[in-house]
Amino acid sequence: MIQIAVVEDEEIYVKQLTEYIRKYQTERGRSIKVTVFGDGEDITENYSGGFDIILMDIQMQFMDGMTAAEKIRQMDQKVIIMFITNMIQYAVRGYEVDAMDYVVKPVEYFSFSQKMDKAIGRIRSEAKEFLMITIGEGIVKTDIADIYFIEGQGHNAVFHTLRGDYSSRVTLKELEEKLIVHNFFRCAKGYLVNMNHVEGIVGSDCVIHSVHIPVSRTRKKEFMNKLLQNLNMD
Repeated sequence: MIQIAVVEDEEIYVKQLTEYIRKYQTERGRSIKVTVFGDGEDITENYSGGFDIILMDIQMQFMDGMTAAEKIRQMDQKVIIMFITNMIQYAVRGYEVDAMDYVVKPVEYFSFSQKMDKAIGRIRSEAKEFLMITIGEGIVKTDIADIYFIEGQGHNAVFHTLRGDYSSRVTLKELEEKLIVHNFFRCAKGYLVNMNHVEGIVGSDCVIHSVHIPVSRTRKKEFMNKLLQNLNMD
């Protein structure tokens, strides 16, 4: 099921967009769930990262769409954002928040359906699996493939990722059980590594993006077997 958020404060456009989505769903045979937010504040507050596409009005009363998109991008780098606007001069700023496109008001169904095809095509081509990382009072949606390794620090786990480091109150044991199917390996008591990012072995360490990570003696043989399997797959 495709999850779409409509962020719009004018009821006439909320009604039009939801009707267009229903029509599109019927024509394309898609399963789509729509969630409506009346302002940028509403979607950014307690944002959980569960949407595939966000249709965002730019001009809203309390929090404008550009500000809301910037906040969402801090938590979710993968969701597709399309602006709904009659102010083209603001829509072209969409590159700043990696917006895919914009829809001009008044919205015409044919143009809307073409842009939806493009958005859903991107979702299908980028079919990835994500991990929701709880950080403080927020959540970061991270592509599992972008996690290099995870380091245990007391009661916390530090995720070293393509987009930076995130600390979360979770145990490596919990993460190991969840990520083992994604080719992660517990190479030492305090480290869980993504084998897809391991570049090699130097002494008793494995190397991931120039970072040396210890491999315990008791797990060295199994680690080497997994590394060889990865090399053969490549």
